[in-house]
Amino acid sequence: MIRVVLPYHLRNLAHVGSEVQLDVPGPVTISSVLDVLETRYPMLCGTIRDHGTKERRAFLRFFACEQDMSHDSADTPLPNEVVSGKEPFIVIGAIAGG
Repeated sequence: MIRVVLPYHLRNLAHVGSEVQLDVPGPVTISSVLDVLETRYPMLCGTIRDHGTKERRAFLRFFACEQDMSHDSADTPLPNEVVSGKEPFIVIGAIAGG
């Protein structure tokens, strides 16, 4: 099971706690995790990735094992620690301001 940590606003939208567990078949990549997440919680479609391009939304970041994976390819395999459930895949809302 893949553990996914969501930011507060997405937790509220999906009506879940701080962490969800997903069964992700096949190779575990950024894209496959987000595909399963959006299938299980359809209200999240378009909030993490653009509907058409599937590109990451500008004010969200992805982390795994303390590594920023936000600019990695969506087909990048996640680390073994995430695949085994030892570490979570984290979606963080970026903070902007001036």
